[in-house]
Amino acid sequence: MRARVQEIVFDCADPAALVRFWAGLLGGDPVDRSGDWSYVDPPEFVRLAFQRVPEGKSVKNRVHLDLEVADPDRAATEAGPAGAVRVGGLVTDEQGSFQVMRDPEGNEFCFVTG
Repeated sequence: MRARVQEIVFDCADPAALVRFWAGLLGGDPVDRSGDWSYVDPPEFVRLAFQRVPEGKSVKNRVHLDLEVADPDRAATEAGPAGAVRVGGLVTDEQGSFQVMRDPEGNEFCFVTG
């Protein structure tokens, strides 16, 4: 059997707000299917969906998105007003650079080069 990724789903408290954050980073038009489910179809990427759940986030994500950008430090600064938060400092090695971030609900992701 072979499967294809249809969408990546984030559990969250506020789907409408979180979809707008991610649409701002990746492009695409946010869609609110209901008060409990929103999604965005970013250009050249799989759909990201956001579903309301009653429990809050309590531990580090086991999976996260790496978003390729020209300058991770600049991307982190530009994402700040939308609600992104830096985690630690910029890391640079022979493979490139990355900046760990959190979205407005605490989900980790990284801005990366290389």
